[in-house]
Amino acid sequence: MRLFIALAAGATIGLTATAALAADGQRLFLDNCAACHRPNGMGVPGAFPALNGSKIVLGDAKGPIGRVLQGKGGMPAFQQDLSDADIATVLTYVRGAWTNKAKPITAAQVAAQHGGAKTENLKGKLQAH
Repeated sequence: MRLFIALAAGATIGLTATAALAADGQRLFLDNCAACHRPNGMGVPGAFPALNGSKIVLGDAKGPIGRVLQGKGGMPAFQQDLSDADIATVLTYVRGAWTNKAKPITAAQVAAQHGGAKTENLKGKLQAH
């Protein structure tokens, strides 16, 4: 009985942490991505690509990590604005939201592509030139 309670408590903690991470990912997405890619991930045809069902989003993690770090076309680079953990969190959210079913992305994967871990959000520390 004690083992069952301990396992149940561990599962609850794991689910709670997962739910909190998903909420953080959704918040980051809504704050940084939804204006262009829409809250439903469907984008704006001809202007901003859909993330729901995107081959890049669902493919190898290096693709979406690179896009978020360096930007592309009209998409801004976020490598100076978001921490590696934030980038991993928002990409994990996008890769699991709507109809997407791709593996999570870790901060270590982002850091490896970023060229070293960036652990803090520098947006508030940027100064006008």
